[in-house]
Amino acid sequence: MPTSSRDHALRYCFAGIGGMCGAFATNPVDVTKVRMQLDGELANQRGRLGQAYKERHYKGIIRGAVTIAREEGILALYKGLTPALVREATYSTIRIGAYEPIKVLFGATDRHHTPLFKKLAAGATSGAIGSTVAVPTDLIRVRLQAQGRLSAGEQPKYRGFIHAFTDILTKEGFWGLYRGTAPTVQRAILLTGTQVPTYDHTKHTILNLGWMVEGPALHIVSAMTAGFMCAVTTSPVDLIKTRVMNQRIKGIPKNERMYRNGLDCLLKTVKSEGWVGLYKGFMPNWLRIGPHTIISFFLFEYLRKKAGINPI
Repeated sequence: MPTSSRDHALRYCFAGIGGMCGAFATNPVDVTKVRMQLDGELANQRGRLGQAYKERHYKGIIRGAVTIAREEGILALYKGLTPALVREATYSTIRIGAYEPIKVLFGATDRHHTPLFKKLAAGATSGAIGSTVAVPTDLIRVRLQAQGRLSAGEQPKYRGFIHAFTDILTKEGFWGLYRGTAPTVQRAILLTGTQVPTYDHTKHTILNLGWMVEGPALHIVSAMTAGFMCAVTTSPVDLIKTRVMNQRIKGIPKNERMYRNGLDCLLKTVKSEGWVGLYKGFMPNWLRIGPHTIISFFLFEYLRKKAGINPI
């Protein structure tokens, strides 16, 4: 295999490995984030916004995680792990692996001095492609993570990844697996369009200014910056995606469903919970994206170095 082909193949592979390791490490935070996003959903439409806030079941990231572990067992924090890993194996493999080839396609010839707008365009494009492929695994992940404590004798709606896949396919049809595609792709465009370019630009700005040299410390600093920016830009879309994917639709007429689409969810959330409602779960989102970004890019760069491939 020619060196260039080998490098391309390994880059995609390393992107997927980094993403999967990041997903494994942050799954407990992701489960807590999903529960917090669904807690007190559209409470103000029932005239209970203030009361619902006081009666939140998951009161913050730490207490929320403790509540889940106490009520459902410690393994409940790893609900949705299988689809999360399958998702990363497709989504991150494509969105991070394809970023550099797309950036070159957009005219980036010098990785040390590439204009920011080309990086943003490349990140948004690779994110959109990767998320479109991975929507079904993302939907299943959300459904499994949203399953809370069961009453005595109650059976879980989904017993696992395969059961969730077949159940959704049977009851909601093939396109049921693509419910929430619009907010999912929008989130991916924002996330990858923020995360990878921020990492890339922060890293090369620091290098060009001579503040740090290429290595693990620089990779961590750049990833921390990228993780924070991601949380700021993606939290509202992430909340909308979670709610649209998790809503019940079986046997409910379209005009009676909680949300008709992502825009309807946005408008109802803002009307019912205020603009701050769009940032429900911001802290767990940040605590997930931050470590996930650090782990993903640290391993991505480390594995590239071991394989003799130039860093980003």
